[in-house]
Amino acid sequence: MPAALPATAAEPAGGPSGGPSGGPSGGPSGSDFAPLAREVRARGLLDRRTGYYVRDFVITLGGTALTWAAVAWAGSSWWVAALAVPLAVLSARTAFLGHDAGHHQITRTARSGWWLGLLLGNLLLGMGQSWWNDKHNRHHANPNHVGKDPDVGEGVLVWTAEQAGRRRGVWAWLARHQAAAFFPLLLLEGFNLKAGSVLHLRSRAGDRRGGRSGWRDGRGGLLVEALALAAHAVGYLVLVFTLMSPGKAVVFALVHHALFGLHLGCVFAPNHKGMAMPGPGERWGHLRRQVLTSRNVRGGLLTDWLMGGLNYQIEHHLFPSAPRPSLRRLQPLVRAHCARVGLPYTETGLVDSYRQALRHMRDVGAAARG
Repeated sequence: MPAALPATAAEPAGGPSGGPSGGPSGGPSGSDFAPLAREVRARGLLDRRTGYYVRDFVITLGGTALTWAAVAWAGSSWWVAALAVPLAVLSARTAFLGHDAGHHQITRTARSGWWLGLLLGNLLLGMGQSWWNDKHNRHHANPNHVGKDPDVGEGVLVWTAEQAGRRRGVWAWLARHQAAAFFPLLLLEGFNLKAGSVLHLRSRAGDRRGGRSGWRDGRGGLLVEALALAAHAVGYLVLVFTLMSPGKAVVFALVHHALFGLHLGCVFAPNHKGMAMPGPGERWGHLRRQVLTSRNVRGGLLTDWLMGGLNYQIEHHLFPSAPRPSLRRLQPLVRAHCARVGLPYTETGLVDSYRQALRHMRDVGAAARG
């Protein structure tokens, strides 16, 4: 399940003016995407927005510090558990910043982006960037493509009738009821993201194969990531158990992580679930691959803020390095271009997006065998 951490996915090979393979119509590589990419670059919509991100950093990290100060002040009362709510929102804001940093929306070099991702992901959130980089890059390269996109791989939930048909016993029961179980399961996602990060580092540490390019992808980078994850775990536990009694600390941590996972899951659930899924062997060009598999969520500034700009999922997938504040300005250009080339552009309201995603999950789950 997707979440928001650094990723290094970028525009198609050759930069934003070109795309990978041709689309279903058999057109030349990148032919339907190149005119849009040229217009976007000419308008400066891929330029970095340093001032925006400085403000966002100050507000997010400052708000986080103030919330912990309030926890210290209210630690003797059970009302302290209510402060887990704003802390969960601020954690999601930190994750959005980490996501943007990994897409090179903030910094000019991959090296500085890696260190920024280490700070935001591993140290502040306890979510490993190497795990997320690998997962999220594969998702961006082949969204909704079974066998290539890990976000539609078979796991606790299933995304195709074929996956559901292989389920037995309690797993078949869960698949049949996965639409109803989806939001409750999101309450565990905050813990799942941390567990996945640790397991990924453990598997990488045991990988004896060579071929890693650069220090950050080798043993040195893994050690730094592991130390940052450990520092987060120790720091978080020291904070909650020092500022609160053990009972309040456990409740606070559970509420914080549950709402953090729910927030992230609610942001990512509408993006691709229930959209087109390329079949085995199908090769779509960049424009079709990203537009047909993605769904935008309609809304105003509040929606933009709560979803970290990822409600502009189509624009983000077409131009991953476009800074978050540029996505709203990108939208009319992308919509108009899709109309010119005859490509469906999907946008819906937030509630309807959840309805469509849950309908897909229910229809797929019906194929599960008892």
